[in-house]
Amino acid sequence: MNNHLTMRSGNPALQASTFKKHLSSSLESKMTLSGTVNKTGISLILVIISAGYTWGNPFMHIMMLPAGIIGFILAMVTVFKPTVGHITVPAYAVAQGIMLGVISMYFNAAYPGIVVQAVFLTFGTLGALLLAYKSGLIAATENFKLGVVAATGGIAILYLINFIMGFFGSGVGVISSNSNMGILFSGFVVVIAALNLVLDFDFIEEGSEMGAPKYMEWYGAFGLLVTLIWLYLEILRLLAKLQSRR
Repeated sequence: MNNHLTMRSGNPALQASTFKKHLSSSLESKMTLSGTVNKTGISLILVIISAGYTWGNPFMHIMMLPAGIIGFILAMVTVFKPTVGHITVPAYAVAQGIMLGVISMYFNAAYPGIVVQAVFLTFGTLGALLLAYKSGLIAATENFKLGVVAATGGIAILYLINFIMGFFGSGVGVISSNSNMGILFSGFVVVIAALNLVLDFDFIEEGSEMGAPKYMEWYGAFGLLVTLIWLYLEILRLLAKLQSRR
Protein backbone atom coordinates (compact mmCIF):
# COMPACT_ATOMS: atom_id res chain seq x y z
CA MET A 1 0.00 0.00 0.00
CA ASN A 2 1.34 3.43 -0.89
CA ASN A 3 2.90 5.44 1.92
CA HIS A 4 1.05 8.62 1.05
CA LEU A 5 -2.25 7.03 2.02
CA THR A 6 -1.49 7.98 5.61
CA MET A 7 -1.74 11.68 4.81
CA ARG A 8 -5.10 13.36 5.06
CA SER A 9 -6.72 15.32 2.30
CA GLY A 10 -7.34 19.00 2.97
CA ASN A 11 -10.99 18.16 2.42
CA PRO A 12 -12.27 16.56 5.66
CA ALA A 13 -14.69 14.47 3.63
CA LEU A 14 -11.89 12.71 1.78
CA GLN A 15 -9.35 10.91 3.92
CA ALA A 16 -7.37 7.76 3.25
CA SER A 17 -8.59 6.34 6.57
CA THR A 18 -12.14 6.63 5.27
CA PHE A 19 -11.42 4.39 2.31
CA LYS A 20 -9.54 1.93 4.53
CA LYS A 21 -12.62 1.56 6.70
CA HIS A 22 -14.76 0.72 3.68
CA LEU A 23 -12.71 -1.80 1.72
CA SER A 24 -14.96 -4.13 -0.22
CA SER A 25 -14.87 -7.90 -0.34
CA SER A 26 -13.84 -9.69 -3.51
CA LEU A 27 -17.52 -10.30 -4.29
CA GLU A 28 -18.62 -6.66 -4.08
CA SER A 29 -18.64 -4.19 -6.94
CA LYS A 30 -15.68 -1.85 -6.71
CA MET A 31 -15.42 1.91 -6.79
CA THR A 32 -14.15 3.23 -10.14
CA LEU A 33 -12.92 6.59 -11.36
CA SER A 34 -15.49 6.70 -14.13
CA GLY A 35 -18.29 5.90 -11.70
CA THR A 36 -17.17 8.69 -9.38
CA VAL A 37 -16.95 11.13 -12.30
CA ASN A 38 -20.49 10.22 -13.38
CA LYS A 39 -21.88 10.72 -9.88
CA THR A 40 -20.02 14.01 -9.55
CA GLY A 41 -21.60 15.11 -12.82
CA ILE A 42 -25.07 14.15 -11.57
CA SER A 43 -24.48 16.08 -8.35
CA LEU A 44 -23.33 19.19 -10.20
CA ILE A 45 -26.36 19.07 -12.50
CA LEU A 46 -28.62 18.93 -9.44
CA VAL A 47 -26.81 21.93 -7.93
CA ILE A 48 -27.19 23.92 -11.15
CA ILE A 49 -30.87 23.04 -11.59
CA SER A 50 -31.84 23.87 -8.01
CA ALA A 51 -29.73 27.06 -8.06
CA GLY A 52 -31.33 28.18 -11.32
CA TYR A 53 -34.83 27.45 -10.05
CA THR A 54 -34.18 29.34 -6.83
CA TRP A 55 -32.72 32.30 -8.71
CA GLY A 56 -35.80 32.57 -10.92
CA ASN A 57 -38.32 32.21 -8.08
CA PRO A 58 -37.90 34.88 -5.37
CA PHE A 59 -40.35 33.08 -3.05
CA MET A 60 -37.68 30.36 -2.70
CA HIS A 61 -35.31 32.79 -0.99
CA ILE A 62 -36.88 32.12 2.40
CA MET A 63 -35.59 28.57 2.00
CA MET A 64 -31.95 29.66 2.16
CA LEU A 65 -31.50 29.14 5.91
CA PRO A 66 -33.47 25.85 6.07
CA ALA A 67 -31.50 24.61 3.05
CA GLY A 68 -28.25 25.47 4.80
CA ILE A 69 -29.25 23.57 7.93
CA ILE A 70 -30.54 20.59 5.94
CA GLY A 71 -27.38 20.60 3.84
CA PHE A 72 -25.20 20.51 6.95
CA ILE A 73 -27.18 17.60 8.40
CA LEU A 74 -26.98 15.69 5.12
CA ALA A 75 -23.24 16.31 4.96
CA MET A 76 -22.75 14.90 8.47
CA VAL A 77 -24.87 11.84 7.64
CA THR A 78 -22.82 11.28 4.48
CA VAL A 79 -19.53 11.55 6.38
CA PHE A 80 -20.54 9.12 9.13
CA LYS A 81 -22.65 6.75 7.01
CA PRO A 82 -21.33 6.65 3.42
CA THR A 83 -23.52 3.68 2.58
CA VAL A 84 -26.52 6.03 2.21
CA GLY A 85 -24.63 8.42 -0.06
CA HIS A 86 -26.84 7.55 -3.02
CA ILE A 87 -29.64 9.30 -1.09
CA THR A 88 -27.87 11.97 0.93
CA VAL A 89 -25.47 13.30 -1.73
CA PRO A 90 -28.15 14.17 -4.36
CA ALA A 91 -30.26 15.72 -1.59
CA TYR A 92 -27.21 17.66 -0.37
CA ALA A 93 -26.60 18.90 -3.90
CA VAL A 94 -30.16 20.22 -4.15
CA ALA A 95 -29.91 21.94 -0.74
CA GLN A 96 -26.60 23.57 -1.66
CA GLY A 97 -28.06 24.64 -4.98
CA ILE A 98 -30.83 26.52 -3.18
CA MET A 99 -28.27 28.34 -1.05
CA LEU A 100 -26.02 29.12 -4.00
CA GLY A 101 -29.00 30.36 -6.02
CA VAL A 102 -29.81 33.01 -3.41
CA ILE A 103 -26.18 33.99 -2.78
CA SER A 104 -25.45 34.21 -6.50
CA MET A 105 -28.52 36.33 -7.17
CA TYR A 106 -27.48 38.91 -4.57
CA PHE A 107 -23.92 39.05 -5.87
CA ASN A 108 -25.14 39.40 -9.43
CA ALA A 109 -27.55 42.18 -8.45
CA ALA A 110 -24.63 44.14 -7.00
CA TYR A 111 -22.16 43.27 -9.78
CA PRO A 112 -23.98 42.23 -12.99
CA GLY A 113 -22.30 39.37 -14.83
CA ILE A 114 -20.15 38.31 -11.88
CA VAL A 115 -21.85 34.92 -11.49
CA VAL A 116 -21.17 33.85 -15.08
CA GLN A 117 -17.52 34.80 -14.61
CA ALA A 118 -17.30 32.85 -11.35
CA VAL A 119 -18.92 29.75 -12.85
CA PHE A 120 -16.57 29.72 -15.84
CA LEU A 121 -13.54 30.30 -13.63
CA THR A 122 -14.60 27.48 -11.28
CA PHE A 123 -15.08 24.91 -14.02
CA GLY A 124 -12.02 26.18 -15.86
CA THR A 125 -9.95 25.67 -12.73
CA LEU A 126 -11.40 22.18 -12.26
CA GLY A 127 -10.53 21.21 -15.83
CA ALA A 128 -7.04 22.72 -15.71
CA LEU A 129 -6.12 21.06 -12.43
CA LEU A 130 -7.53 17.70 -13.51
CA LEU A 131 -5.43 17.89 -16.67
CA ALA A 132 -2.36 18.93 -14.69
CA TYR A 133 -2.91 16.08 -12.23
CA LYS A 134 -3.47 13.40 -14.87
CA SER A 135 -0.45 14.57 -16.87
CA GLY A 136 1.78 14.49 -13.79
CA LEU A 137 2.46 18.23 -13.92
CA ILE A 138 1.15 18.48 -10.35
CA ALA A 139 1.88 15.57 -8.04
CA ALA A 140 0.23 15.09 -4.65
CA THR A 141 3.49 14.53 -2.77
CA GLU A 142 3.78 14.38 1.01
CA ASN A 143 5.06 17.97 1.24
CA PHE A 144 2.38 19.21 -1.15
CA LYS A 145 -0.33 17.57 0.93
CA LEU A 146 1.10 18.84 4.19
CA GLY A 147 1.23 22.41 2.89
CA VAL A 148 -2.32 22.39 1.50
CA VAL A 149 -3.78 20.73 4.60
CA ALA A 150 -2.02 23.21 6.90
CA ALA A 151 -3.16 26.20 4.83
CA THR A 152 -6.73 24.89 4.67
CA GLY A 153 -6.79 24.40 8.42
CA GLY A 154 -5.46 27.91 8.98
CA ILE A 155 -8.15 29.40 6.74
CA ALA A 156 -10.86 27.39 8.52
CA ILE A 157 -9.68 28.68 11.91
CA LEU A 158 -9.60 32.28 10.65
CA TYR A 159 -13.13 31.96 9.25
CA LEU A 160 -14.31 30.47 12.55
CA ILE A 161 -12.80 33.39 14.47
CA ASN A 162 -14.48 35.81 12.05
CA PHE A 163 -17.82 34.03 12.55
CA ILE A 164 -17.55 34.27 16.35
CA MET A 165 -16.49 37.92 16.20
CA GLY A 166 -19.54 38.62 14.06
CA PHE A 167 -21.76 38.02 17.10
CA PHE A 168 -20.05 40.98 18.74
CA GLY A 169 -20.37 43.28 15.76
CA SER A 170 -16.79 42.85 14.67
CA GLY A 171 -14.80 40.63 12.33
CA VAL A 172 -11.48 39.89 10.68
CA GLY A 173 -11.15 42.83 8.30
CA VAL A 174 -8.99 41.12 5.72
CA ILE A 175 -11.75 38.61 4.92
CA SER A 176 -14.26 41.17 3.66
CA SER A 177 -12.00 44.13 2.89
CA ASN A 178 -11.37 45.17 -0.72
CA SER A 179 -8.00 46.61 0.22
CA ASN A 180 -4.83 45.25 -1.36
CA MET A 181 -4.38 42.91 1.60
CA GLY A 182 -8.00 41.81 1.39
CA ILE A 183 -7.66 40.99 -2.30
CA LEU A 184 -4.38 39.18 -1.73
CA PHE A 185 -6.00 37.15 1.03
CA SER A 186 -8.95 36.17 -1.17
CA GLY A 187 -6.56 35.27 -3.97
CA PHE A 188 -4.62 33.05 -1.57
CA VAL A 189 -7.81 31.33 -0.40
CA VAL A 190 -8.86 30.70 -4.02
CA VAL A 191 -5.49 29.08 -4.71
CA ILE A 192 -5.73 26.84 -1.63
CA ALA A 193 -9.31 25.86 -2.48
CA ALA A 194 -8.18 24.99 -6.01
CA LEU A 195 -5.23 22.93 -4.76
CA ASN A 196 -7.61 20.94 -2.58
CA LEU A 197 -9.04 19.61 -5.84
CA VAL A 198 -5.70 17.93 -6.51
CA LEU A 199 -5.86 16.19 -3.14
CA ASP A 200 -9.43 15.14 -3.88
CA PHE A 201 -8.39 13.66 -7.24
CA ASP A 202 -5.55 11.79 -5.54
CA PHE A 203 -7.64 10.29 -2.78
CA ILE A 204 -10.45 9.27 -5.13
CA GLU A 205 -7.90 7.54 -7.34
CA GLU A 206 -6.38 5.81 -4.32
CA GLY A 207 -9.83 4.74 -3.14
CA SER A 208 -10.50 3.00 -6.44
CA GLU A 209 -7.06 1.35 -6.36
CA MET A 210 -7.60 0.13 -2.80
CA GLY A 211 -10.80 -1.64 -3.77
CA ALA A 212 -13.32 0.57 -2.00
CA PRO A 213 -16.95 -0.55 -2.48
CA LYS A 214 -19.18 0.90 -5.18
CA TYR A 215 -21.15 3.14 -2.81
CA MET A 216 -17.96 5.11 -2.10
CA GLU A 217 -18.30 6.65 -5.56
CA TRP A 218 -21.06 8.83 -4.11
CA TYR A 219 -18.78 9.68 -1.21
CA GLY A 220 -15.99 10.70 -3.58
CA ALA A 221 -18.48 12.82 -5.54
CA PHE A 222 -19.56 14.45 -2.28
CA GLY A 223 -15.99 15.38 -1.41
CA LEU A 224 -15.39 16.96 -4.80
CA LEU A 225 -18.70 18.82 -4.58
CA VAL A 226 -17.75 20.31 -1.21
CA THR A 227 -14.47 21.62 -2.63
CA LEU A 228 -16.05 22.96 -5.83
CA ILE A 229 -18.72 24.87 -3.90
CA TRP A 230 -16.05 26.38 -1.65
CA LEU A 231 -13.95 27.32 -4.68
CA TYR A 232 -16.93 28.95 -6.43
CA LEU A 233 -17.83 31.03 -3.38
CA GLU A 234 -14.24 32.19 -2.91
CA ILE A 235 -13.94 33.14 -6.57
CA LEU A 236 -17.22 35.04 -6.26
CA ARG A 237 -15.87 36.88 -3.21
CA LEU A 238 -12.61 37.75 -4.97
CA LEU A 239 -14.36 39.03 -8.10
CA ALA A 240 -16.71 41.13 -5.97
CA LYS A 241 -13.76 42.72 -4.19
CA LEU A 242 -12.06 43.51 -7.49
CA GLN A 243 -15.21 44.99 -9.04
CA SER A 244 -15.99 47.07 -5.94
CA ARG A 245 -12.75 48.99 -6.52
CA ARG A 246 -13.75 50.23 -9.96
